Amino acid sequence: MAVLLLAGGVELTGGRAEAKDNVCLRLSCRSNVISAYDQSVSTGETSEEAVQALIEPDGVYSSWHRQFQPVLTTVAPATDAAQLIKQGRSHYQAGQFAPAIAAWQQAATAYKEQGDALNQALVGSYLALAYQQSGNLDEAWRLINTSLTLLSSFNTSQSTRIRAQVFNAQGSLQFAQGQTEAALKTWQQTTALYQQLGDQPRWLGSLINQVQAQQALGLFLRARQTLDQVEQWLQQQPDSALKALGLRSLGNVLLAVGDVTTAEQVLEQSLMLLERKAPIGNVQSLNPSDDRSAILLSLGNVARAQNDVPTALKWYQAVDTNALPLTRTQALLNQLSLLPQASADTQALILVIQAQLEALPPSRASIYARINLAQSLLRSLDSINAAAQTLAVAVQHADGLADQRAKAYALGYLAHAYERTHQWAEAQTLTKQALLLAQSVNTPEIAYQWQWQLGRILNARGQRMEAIRAYEAAYQTLRSVRGDLTATSPDVQFSFRERVEPVYREFVALLLQSPSNANLKQAREVIESLRLAELDNFFRTACLEGQSVAIDTINQTDAAIVYPIILANRLEVILSLPNQPLRHYAVAVTQQTVETTIEQLRQNLEKPLTTPEGKQSGQHIYNWLMQPIAAELDQRSIKTLVFVLDGALRNVPMAAMYDGRQYLIERYGIAIAPSLQLLNPRSLQQQGLQTLAAGLSEARHGFGALSNVGSELNEIQAEVPSRVLLNQTFTSAALQDQIKQLPFPIVHLATHGQFSSDANETFVLAWDKPIKVTELASLLRSRDDLSENAIELLVLSACETATGDKRAALGLAGVAVQAGARSTIASLWSLDDESGARFMSQLYRQLVNAKVSKAEAVRQSQLALLRDPNFRHPRYWAPYVLLGNWL
Repeated sequence: MAVLLLAGGVELTGGRAEAKDNVCLRLSCRSNVISAYDQSVSTGETSEEAVQALIEPDGVYSSWHRQFQPVLTTVAPATDAAQLIKQGRSHYQAGQFAPAIAAWQQAATAYKEQGDALNQALVGSYLALAYQQSGNLDEAWRLINTSLTLLSSFNTSQSTRIRAQVFNAQGSLQFAQGQTEAALKTWQQTTALYQQLGDQPRWLGSLINQVQAQQALGLFLRARQTLDQVEQWLQQQPDSALKALGLRSLGNVLLAVGDVTTAEQVLEQSLMLLERKAPIGNVQSLNPSDDRSAILLSLGNVARAQNDVPTALKWYQAVDTNALPLTRTQALLNQLSLLPQASADTQALILVIQAQLEALPPSRASIYARINLAQSLLRSLDSINAAAQTLAVAVQHADGLADQRAKAYALGYLAHAYERTHQWAEAQTLTKQALLLAQSVNTPEIAYQWQWQLGRILNARGQRMEAIRAYEAAYQTLRSVRGDLTATSPDVQFSFRERVEPVYREFVALLLQSPSNANLKQAREVIESLRLAELDNFFRTACLEGQSVAIDTINQTDAAIVYPIILANRLEVILSLPNQPLRHYAVAVTQQTVETTIEQLRQNLEKPLTTPEGKQSGQHIYNWLMQPIAAELDQRSIKTLVFVLDGALRNVPMAAMYDGRQYLIERYGIAIAPSLQLLNPRSLQQQGLQTLAAGLSEARHGFGALSNVGSELNEIQAEVPSRVLLNQTFTSAALQDQIKQLPFPIVHLATHGQFSSDANETFVLAWDKPIKVTELASLLRSRDDLSENAIELLVLSACETATGDKRAALGLAGVAVQAGARSTIASLWSLDDESGARFMSQLYRQLVNAKVSKAEAVRQSQLALLRDPNFRHPRYWAPYVLLGNWL
C-alpha cells in the first residue's frame, strides 16, 4: 500500500494539517460571502471583494475597491493608530486574519486611551468581522454590542457613517448564525443610512447584501427588484472603468443567484467598457490588466455554468500574464479543473501552477489555491503523493497564520488522501481532528464534509453502527445549513451531485441494510430532505414552504404511497398502506440498468407506433416497482397509487407501466407527490368552479403555432365558466392582474413551455415574453397561498421536459412546488393535435360533472383516449401527470 510522503519534513502528529478544495469552498455558507462583503465595507473597502467571493472564494482584489475607498476614519486619528488600522486592513485583505486582529486591537486600545469613542467603535466593527472570519462569533458579538453602546450618545454625520458600518457587520453576524430575517432588516437599516449620507458606493454594496438575504428567504421577486435597482443606477452612470467594474460586480451576483443569461450580458458590457480604458474619475485604473482579467474570469464562470467547457477555457486562457499573481493562479486552477486528468497539457499546467504558488506569500487565498490544486491532483492515484505534499505546505501556512478555517479544510483533505490509498487508521485520525477543528470555529458547511468522510471510512473498516452515527451527524448538519448551500456560487450547481447528494444516498443505503420500521421511517425522511435540497439547489434559494401535511396522515383508505429509492447497486421501495406499518422490498438491479431502461421506455413512448420494446421496458419497471405488491394492493382494494419518485423515474409516466396484459392506468388512479408533504390537501369543490384559461395559438418568440389551443380553450369554456386570455391578451402582466382580481380555483395555461434541470431553462411562454419559473411562481402566488382562495389546480397543457436532460423533471417538480397550487397537471411531452383538446375536454367534464377525485378524473380522461383506436398509443395519453393533491 502506498505511503503518503509529506513535504518539507512536516510532522503531522495527530493529523495537524488541513486542506481546502475549490468545490468545497464554493459550497461554503452564504454567511461567509456576506461577511466578506461587510468586512470590505467596514474596513474602508467596497463590494468588489464580496461579489468576488461569490464566484471565487479565493478572492482577487481589483482597483474597484481602491477607487471606491472612502475616508477610513471619520474623526482625525492619532498617527500611530491610523497606521495600525492601515496595517490591519492590509493583513485582512491578504487573508491574514490573526495579524489583522493584532493590529486592530492595538489601534482600539489607543483610541480608548485617547477617549476617542467614535474611532474605537469603528475599529470594533473591523475586529468583529475579523473574529467572525476566525470563527469566534462570541467575541465578534461582544465587539458589535460594545461599538453600538459607544455610538449611542452621538448623533452626527460622522457617527451615522460609523453606525452604518457597524450595522453591516451586525448583519453579517446575524446571517452567519442563520438569523436571515434579522440580517435583512439590519441591512435595510444600513441602506437607509448610506442613502441619508449620500454614499452611493456603500449604498450599492448594502443593496447587494440585501439580495443575498432575500434569496435565502425565498423572496425571488424582491431580490430581482433589488438587482434591477442596482443595474439601473449603474446604467445611468457615464461610461468609465469604474462603471465597468461595478457592472462586473453586478454580473457576478446575477450569476450567483442563477440568472446566467443576464450575467453574461452585463459582464460582456463590463468588458467592453473597461477595454476602452476610460478613467475612474480623474485617475486611470491602477491595474487595468488585472481588472480586465477579473472580468474574463467571471465570463469563464458564466460559460462553465452553461456547461460550455471550450468557451470557459477560452476565457480562462485569455487572462493576462500581467495580472496580479493570484488572479493568474486562479485562472490556471480553473483551467486545470476542466482538463482531462492524464493529458500532457494537464501535467504542464500543474508545473506552472506549482511554480506560481511558490511565489505567493502565505495568506488564506494562497492556502485555498494550494488546496484547490491538491483537489485536482487527488483525482488521480498517481498524483496523491504530490497532493499530500501540497497539502502539507498549506497546513504549515495555515498554522503560521492561525487560520483555523483554512486548517480545517486542509486537514480534512489530507485525510481524504489517506482514504484514497486505503490507509484507514491514518485517514480516520486526521478526519476526526479536521472535524473537531471545523466544529470549534463554527463552520457546519465544512463539518458536514468531514462527518461524511468519517462515515465512509468507518463503513470501509466494517464499523457499520459507528458509520451510521457519522452519517446521521452529516445529515443533520446538512439540514441545518440547507439554505446556505443554495445560492452562494454557480459551482454549487456543478458539485451538488458529487458533494451533497451522495451523503443522503449513502446514508439511506446503510439504514436499509437493516430495514426496521425506525430505519424505514428515517430512510424516507433522509430522501425527503434530499428532495428539498435538490429544489433549493435548482432555485438557488430556499424553497417556499406553506402550511402542509404529511401524505401518510391523509384519511383515505384506498390509496397506497410508493416510495422508490435508486441506489448504486439496488432499487429500494418503501410502501405505505392505510393503517399499516411501512413495508419494504428491494430489487437487485443497478442504477445504470434502471436509468437505461427508463430512457428506453421514454424513447419508445414518444414513437408514433407501438413497439414490443416499449411494452417490454414498461414491464421491466412494473416488475421492479409493482409486482412484489400487486396481490396485496388487490387484497386491500387500493384504487389510487401515489408515487414519490426518485431520480430518473420522474422522467417517465407511471401510467405506462405494463404488466403483460394491461397498462397500470387501467387499474389505478395515479398521482405524483413531489415530496411527502402536500399543501392543505382537499377535494375540488364543483360548486362555483371557475377557470382562468390562457394560451397562445400563434407563433411567438421563435416557437411555432399551436393550432389546437383555440379549440382547447373553447372546450374548457363549454364545460366551466372561464376567463380567457388568448394570444395578444395573454401577457405576464395580464395573467398577474387576473389572478389578483378573482379567486380562480383553476389556472390553465395552454402554451409552449419547458421543464429543465436548469431554472433558467424552465419557463412558460406568454405573448410578451417567456415567463421563467421563479417569475411564474411569483405571479401565481400573488394571492396568499395559505388562504381559502389558493389555486386548487394548475394545468400546463403544452409544456414538456427538455430533450436530453436526464433531470428535466426536476423543473416540473419545481414549478409544482413553487406555484403554490394544491395540484398540478402537466405533460411530460407535448403533442399539438386533436388528442390534447380531447383530453382536456374530458378532464373538465369529469371535474365538473362527476363526483370523482382529481386522480380519477385524469385516469378517466386518459382511458377515453386509450379506448379510442385513433389515440390508443401511449404517446397520446401517457404524458399527462398529476402532481400533488390527488383528492
